[in-house]
Amino acid sequence: MPPVAQEPLIQISDVTFAYDRRPILTGINMVIPKGKVVAIMGVSGSGKTTLLRLMSGVVKPTRGEVRVAGALVSELGRDSLYQMRRRMGMLFQFGALFTDLSVFDNVAFQMREHTELPERMIRDLVMMKLHAVGLRGAHRLMPSELSGGMARRVALARAIALDPMLMMYDEPFTGLDPISLGVIANLIRRLNDALGATSIVVTHDVQEALDIVDYVYYLSDGRMVAHGTPEDMRASTDPLVRQFVYGEPDGPVPFQYPARDFAQDLKLTH
Repeated sequence: MPPVAQEPLIQISDVTFAYDRRPILTGINMVIPKGKVVAIMGVSGSGKTTLLRLMSGVVKPTRGEVRVAGALVSELGRDSLYQMRRRMGMLFQFGALFTDLSVFDNVAFQMREHTELPERMIRDLVMMKLHAVGLRGAHRLMPSELSGGMARRVALARAIALDPMLMMYDEPFTGLDPISLGVIANLIRRLNDALGATSIVVTHDVQEALDIVDYVYYLSDGRMVAHGTPEDMRASTDPLVRQFVYGEPDGPVPFQYPARDFAQDLKLTH
């Protein structure tokens, strides 16, 4: 497990989760220390996003415990759960900006919704958040006027609007060009350290994530199969981890979907 110099922000203990009878996660154990950037990796469908849903209380584990800042999430009442979520920031896969609001109003939305700050202070805070992501000069633009990378940065500014204790990134690099991808990766690391927050990056973009995170958890078929530092993951001899980290086409994850012998299918055509 990762070194923990203080009480962990998130602790997941023997968590199993299923939709009806369909298992999604089995026997998951994780410790996420305060102040760190931690990646949750794995191929599509391995249960990464479900872990974020468990941490934020959107779903409850079938078995096991999820604790955030010492609180058992599954036992929080509605008001306590909403209060906890206000201390979390979320960057969705494609930004999810409000299309009929300007850049400024997108970032101001949470401040207006969850605080009683005067509009003058909100303006200053919004401009500070936009400056942090390099888009102060774009505050009057509408989402339709933004490039993909700019939209992702505005979404990031909105996610940090209330200085959250926990930032969650769900596939933050998807669909970005190399320059925008590098900008977002750098911002994730810099903003985490500047805010004194804790960040969880759910991704299958391996090399970008390994350059910025402190620790990695690797999921496969809903199970935790490996964890360690980025250096540990790059040096791993586990065939499953190695195939994922280096993008090898052949390995434990097969290219061919299970099927009967090819010759049998060919005979059916004659």
